[in-house]
Amino acid sequence: MTLRSSLLRPIFVLALFALVAGSGCARMKGMFKDEDKNEGLPVSQLYDKAHGDMEQGRWSSASETWGRLIAQYPYGPYTEQALMEQAYAEYKAGKHDDAVSSIDRFIRTYPTHKNIAYLYYLRGLSNMARNAVFLSRAFKLDMSNRDLQAPQQAYNDFNTVASRYPNSAYAADARQRMIFLRNEFARFELTTGLYYLRRGAWVAAADRATYLLETYPQSEYQDDAVAMLGESYTRLGNTALAADARRVLEQNDPQHPWLSGKWPRESRFYNRLNPFAGDTH
Repeated sequence: MTLRSSLLRPIFVLALFALVAGSGCARMKGMFKDEDKNEGLPVSQLYDKAHGDMEQGRWSSASETWGRLIAQYPYGPYTEQALMEQAYAEYKAGKHDDAVSSIDRFIRTYPTHKNIAYLYYLRGLSNMARNAVFLSRAFKLDMSNRDLQAPQQAYNDFNTVASRYPNSAYAADARQRMIFLRNEFARFELTTGLYYLRRGAWVAAADRATYLLETYPQSEYQDDAVAMLGESYTRLGNTALAADARRVLEQNDPQHPWLSGKWPRESRFYNRLNPFAGDTH
């Protein structure tokens, strides 16, 4: 073997390796290329495909297809319906932030649409679906981590349906959901007050009970709020205000356990307020 051939051999091997590696990378890239199979499809075909996904409960796939239709044909005759369908598919898929964004876009674009009441109602459902975050924070001991934005927005959405579109098919259910949310807000305030009460923060507990009574009158927890006022004033030594609270409670709820000294000392009461606790009776 000559000196020249021995020098050329490593160069040849490196060149061959580079050729094979490049070809292999190209094949691998082709295998894992993330292609949008919906890209370039006719609008009618996209529409039918998305509807088929929804009929089969494939909500994520449907929302992606609706998104492709809207992106490719933003001003076509299918766009209005596609936006509504996309928002519903996102809601069903659990993509509540995306659903709210789609609904906001629809409301901005078609503010006088014949189905606008439905869109506000769907936005309320989407915001209400985030209530798991609200509930988990509401019953944590750290009361500084409160976030009522999503459920409050849901309440506002349902209020829009009930007040602006009282004759729509969604008004009655919207009103019922408003009642439910008001009770949830009241329960949150009561739980906060009980947190203060258990820690001897009598003034803070009284303030929270007063806020509950003023902000959410006639809620399911108004009698408990009066009891919390009575307990707080008793602990503070304000016998006159404690007596007033007792008198109100005797008139409105004569069987309330605070009147017999059994509230809120029973731990089961706190568990009844906490949906994540095992004891719910």
